[in-house]
Amino acid sequence: MNRVIFRTRVQAFAVPLIAVVLAGCGGSEPAKKTEEAPAAGAATWKPAGNEGAVTGKVNFQGQPPKLKPLLMEADPACAKKHSTPVYPEAVVKNSNGTLRNVFVHVKSGLEGKTFAVPEEPVTLDQVGCVYKPHVLGIQAKQKLKIVSSDDTAHNIHPLPRENREWNVSQAAGAGPIEQSFNRPEVSIPVKCNQHAWMRAYIHVLDHPFYAVTGDEGSFEIKGLPPGKYEIEAVHEQYGAMTQTVEVAANQTAATEFTYKAKQAYVPGSFRTAPALVIGCCSSK
Repeated sequence: MNRVIFRTRVQAFAVPLIAVVLAGCGGSEPAKKTEEAPAAGAATWKPAGNEGAVTGKVNFQGQPPKLKPLLMEADPACAKKHSTPVYPEAVVKNSNGTLRNVFVHVKSGLEGKTFAVPEEPVTLDQVGCVYKPHVLGIQAKQKLKIVSSDDTAHNIHPLPRENREWNVSQAAGAGPIEQSFNRPEVSIPVKCNQHAWMRAYIHVLDHPFYAVTGDEGSFEIKGLPPGKYEIEAVHEQYGAMTQTVEVAANQTAATEFTYKAKQAYVPGSFRTAPALVIGCCSSK
């Protein structure tokens, strides 16, 4: 009889204790911000005619890391597409001292607004067994159109944390593949299981205000309603940095970012696991 009473008391104590432990381990953690649905009946934002823009450039100080050429001999169809060595695109310093392949976007300042999903897809091509572009932006639920310009099979494998992971093969000569990402996520590494050197990064937002730096290291984000914004630059090797700007009606605000060659990786506004940050300097 005493054993029955003792067991009952232990169970009565254990149940709330387990609940506390689960809560401490995230069992009752609120839903992530990126998973929250827009407010019911929220009106889609439309331009008022007084929109402005943010322009600038991303500087780079120091010498970029020395990269080894990509080894494509394992697939002759890849190797024959190139007459000169091909290098990773992780750290590309332009001739004017700026940095290429930096994703620049509005991090905050658009709260409470809902933006229409573009009908036109964003295209990711595979050219000479290299992803083109290396870095791209897309809106949540917008179509990603994956095409191949190669005479060999590919395997497109994004590695998201907030979205559904998918892994799709694409044979030589096959038609486009269409996929989408339901939630904002910066950034999603992409690899090819057929060709280990292939790397790309997809950045998913809930709005259309972003840009990627090119061979001049500059960017322009157009069509912003007047207001104060936090602008974030994200680079795969060095991470994120932010600047605050104020866009006046029908005006352009200017800002700049500066990365340094030896700086450590700095996580951005979206949580990116270090394990998913693919190193720049491997030839494999």
